[in-house]
Amino acid sequence: MIQHGEGDVIITNDGATILKQMEVLHPTAKMLVDLSKSQDIECGDGTTTVVVLAGALLQCSLQLLDKGIHPTQISESFNLALEFALKVLNEISIPIDLKDRDVLLNATVTSLASKVVSYNSEKLAPIAVDSVLSILPLQINDQDVDLRDIKIVKKLGGTIDDSMLYDGVVFSSARTNINKGGPSTVKSSKIGLIQFCLTAPKTDLDSNVVVNDFQAMDRILNEEKKINNKYV
Repeated sequence: MIQHGEGDVIITNDGATILKQMEVLHPTAKMLVDLSKSQDIECGDGTTTVVVLAGALLQCSLQLLDKGIHPTQISESFNLALEFALKVLNEISIPIDLKDRDVLLNATVTSLASKVVSYNSEKLAPIAVDSVLSILPLQINDQDVDLRDIKIVKKLGGTIDDSMLYDGVVFSSARTNINKGGPSTVKSSKIGLIQFCLTAPKTDLDSNVVVNDFQAMDRILNEEKKINNKYV
């Protein structure tokens, strides 16, 4: 539970969310926060793990420095360890077919196990998998998915069980004619996309009008009335 100075309360056990809310000043601490953000963007899970591992490696590096080992040797040793770790991961990794929905669901449920919504993983996992698979054909690179193509619309009220996946476009907006007996549901409707402004475009230049006396103010008001009457 994190409480801001304004009184807002955030309840989470996600490492990236906790670090995001913390105001850190030390350069190394900022690097750990950025590391957690990168892990969250790349995998969506393991944010706490990478911070714990990085902290442990920094602690070991500090002990090696105390023993008189040069920082260059420590850095080169980390590079050798990285190459060995990647080799081991490639040997034990299991290729996943994106057409195998059951395997993807199991991986998603495992990822949600460490989240606050773990009890609703059976409901959220299919939504997450189906939403990513639906935009996969639109991606240029099959290895990465642009999550900006998926929009999450939040609404107050209800529970997580009310969550659902819409294949299309959802506008989060209220009816403007709710008090005039307008329709609440429209089927087989046509949507027009307008690629130009309906209002007069704003100029890129900022201008100020300096008025020194009341007579100039009257002239400005009269000119404004003439312009408004011209377009009425």
